[in-house]
Amino acid sequence: METKKWTQLWLDYKKAYDGEGIWKIVLNGFTDSQVVVANALYEFRRGIKALTGESVLEAGKDEEQGKKLLTLTISNNDSVSKEGYHIQGSDEGILVEASDERGVLYGVFAILRQIACGKSALEVSEASSPSNPLRMMNHWDNMDGSIERGYSGESFFFEKDEIIINDRTRDYARFMASIGINGVVINNVNVKAAASYLITDRYYDQVARLSEIFNDYGISLYLSLNFASPIEIGDLDTCDPLDKKVISWWKDKMKEIYERLPLLGGFLVKADSEGRPGPFTYGRTQADGANMLADVIKPYGGIIIWRCFVYNCTQDWRDTKTDRARAGYDYFKDLDGAYHDNVILQIKNGPMDFQIREPVSPLLGGLQHTNQMLEVQIAQEYTGHQIDLCYLIPLFKEVLDFHTHCCEGKDTVADVVSGRTMGNSLAGMAAVINTGNDANWTGNDLAAANLYGFGRLSFDTDLSAEEIAKEWIALTYKLPEKEAGVLCSMLLRSREIYEKYTSPLGIGWMVTPGDHYGPSIDGYEYSRWGTYHRADHLGIGVDRTDKGTGYAQQYYEENAVMYNDPEKCPEELLLFFHHIPYTWKLKTGKTLIQHIYDSHFEGEEQARGLAADWESLKDVIPAVSFDRVKERFERQLYNAREWRDQVNSYFYRKSGIADEKGRTIY
Repeated sequence: METKKWTQLWLDYKKAYDGEGIWKIVLNGFTDSQVVVANALYEFRRGIKALTGESVLEAGKDEEQGKKLLTLTISNNDSVSKEGYHIQGSDEGILVEASDERGVLYGVFAILRQIACGKSALEVSEASSPSNPLRMMNHWDNMDGSIERGYSGESFFFEKDEIIINDRTRDYARFMASIGINGVVINNVNVKAAASYLITDRYYDQVARLSEIFNDYGISLYLSLNFASPIEIGDLDTCDPLDKKVISWWKDKMKEIYERLPLLGGFLVKADSEGRPGPFTYGRTQADGANMLADVIKPYGGIIIWRCFVYNCTQDWRDTKTDRARAGYDYFKDLDGAYHDNVILQIKNGPMDFQIREPVSPLLGGLQHTNQMLEVQIAQEYTGHQIDLCYLIPLFKEVLDFHTHCCEGKDTVADVVSGRTMGNSLAGMAAVINTGNDANWTGNDLAAANLYGFGRLSFDTDLSAEEIAKEWIALTYKLPEKEAGVLCSMLLRSREIYEKYTSPLGIGWMVTPGDHYGPSIDGYEYSRWGTYHRADHLGIGVDRTDKGTGYAQQYYEENAVMYNDPEKCPEELLLFFHHIPYTWKLKTGKTLIQHIYDSHFEGEEQARGLAADWESLKDVIPAVSFDRVKERFERQLYNAREWRDQVNSYFYRKSGIADEKGRTIY
């Protein structure tokens, strides 16, 4: 059998122990004609053989002589919550209880995960149900094969305007199901060229096949939609959402789409943002646009996911009152409650754009009568391009644990996006994914921890970043305890280290324009994108208080008061909310300028520590993986040095204040 040209990521199970006996399968209330159940059984057979060396009896076959017979019993239990599972090992085998097929699949993957992490098959035990109804991956893949903000090769869905379907497609579905993902958007939110035709005869057959492969693993396929489709692929001269001709066109189109793509979950829409068409063109609101599409898709059970990444991208840098951070709240807050019940607003974790540090978007919880979904980015656009090690799960945990003060007792972001706050079922989390057609899927082998981690966290938001890291390490590398601890520590330290040598105290954006990798402190300072740090010879930071842009006042009072006062503002966000003198004393007793110097020297030094830690693992990491990651660390160290020296030199030249420790600054 030909070896696959790609890895099996965390599903490349290593031998855990010699098994207790041969297995048989008993189904109560489920059948192996149910395709998701059949795939769960396939995964169990494959996984248990790799982990324990034991096999599963074929139906009707007798057990082998001298082998203890163990039973995997899969039973329907309607008291188990939707997509949830109960697993329990005993001397006789394992019982899996679920109320639906997805629960069965997730339960089986949980069994294999626990065995890989050190339990015997007869010791597994867990009762779990998903924290979030929707757990989605957003691909920014273009149909020519390129990936916007992709750092792991080309697309494995598209090539030369054609859809690719092969064994890798199925493996991708397996990986996503194993971490609890139940929705995938396959194409870029910036829909253009051939992608506009995904909802036409040109691609229906291939899209239908993709949707079937995904559905076999409990995943709904979604498409990014071109709001201007009535113009671009229809015969209309407008896409005004209130125009009767436009509404009629969309009604006919949705009927056609669902006749050909009955498994389609719905559409993701980016409108009126960064040059994309939308309802603003016609003097309409975001609700007008979203609701029109929601109404025509509703008969088919589909949903419209409407992105809130809407802002003025032609800003005048001289204008100190217009604030990109305000835009999402300004555009969407007043329409709270105006969106129809099959619309969900997808909101980025911060008000800007996936920076290493920014406050939680005030829209999350600020909307009290609208379905909301959290959007994060595991593609490391601003966090190291999957070159620099940056484990993002601690960042996501901070967002989920943030208290919005929107509802007493149920006010965290996790409460809001799970639907607990509003009592709604249209809620969840989505990630801009970090995969490509590289053999290891994520460019940097260690970046797969973010892919795995997002799925596990979206399924169970109570998991800690450390628990997830330990799971991923056990599944991917199966290291001795000491070495596993080294790698876990590397992951957990990496986000803080990256932040230290790049962006001080929440300022962000000092990146090379265009590709966003490496330092260019003034690269965006005089641009149209609204991404300024406002550094002068006296200080740095953006005044977003009630005396500045007023952004801080978009939060509920408890947070608004905190952010508005530089003495109360969390220091890691100080420069996001305030213009601060270089001589300002931080809680450590250091001046602001000394903190900038120290953090950049420390960050670069600690990055070298990460590389040294990786070198110490050479004898226990497979050579191919070790060498790939080592090469990434070589590039990271160059990057960290450039950040250290360019940022420190810039602020020394701005402030004229020397480093107290006398280190070399240029």
